[in-house]
Amino acid sequence: MSPPEDASRQLYHSQKNRTFVRAVQGDYGLNAELERLRSMPRVRKASEIKFVDGPQAYSRHYVEPKDGITQTFHLHLEEYGPGGKSQKHGHVNEAAFYILDGRGYEIHDGERYDWEAGDVVIVHNNCVHQHFNADPHRPARALVIKTKPMYMFMNMLFQKQVEPRPSAPTPEGIGFEAREEEEDYNHPREGY
Repeated sequence: MSPPEDASRQLYHSQKNRTFVRAVQGDYGLNAELERLRSMPRVRKASEIKFVDGPQAYSRHYVEPKDGITQTFHLHLEEYGPGGKSQKHGHVNEAAFYILDGRGYEIHDGERYDWEAGDVVIVHNNCVHQHFNADPHRPARALVIKTKPMYMFMNMLFQKQVEPRPSAPTPEGIGFEAREEEEDYNHPREGY
C-alpha cells in the first residue's frame, strides 16, 4: 500500500511552470546583464540545496536557467533509492550521467545498458529512456549534465513523459531518504 500523497508537495519533475530559458534583456550593450552575471556566485554549496521529488528518484538541482547563473546548461544530482527508478521519458537534448556510486542500468529505446560507479552514461538526442538502480539495498547516485536549456533556446522543444516517476517506494526502499550529506562509498576517508 502506498503512502498518501501530500497535496502540498509539488514535485519538481511535474511542475507546470518551469523556467527552461530565462529572459536576457536590457540596453543594447547589455551592461546591466553583464554586471549581474559577474556578481553571481561561482560556487554552489550542496549543503544549501535540498533534494526534491522521491520516493524512488530524487534530484538536487545545482544550476539551471532560473537561477540566473547560466543560460545554456543544467546540472543536477540524481539519487535512486534501493531498487528505485526514474520516470520513462524522452527529450531532444543529450545528457551525460557520471555515476558517482552504486550500480544500475538504463533502458534506451528498448535496449538495456548496465552501469556502475565511475562509468559515464550518454543519453542521445530523441531517446526514450529510463534509469534504474539495480541494487535493492543501497542507493545509487549520478551527476547529470545536460544542454536542455540551449536546445530550448533554439526552439528544439520536444520532450515527453511516457511513464511518471513512481509515487510509492519500492518494498526495499520503504523509509529511504535521499542523502543530504555527501557520502563517498567508493573512496573511504580512512588515512586522509
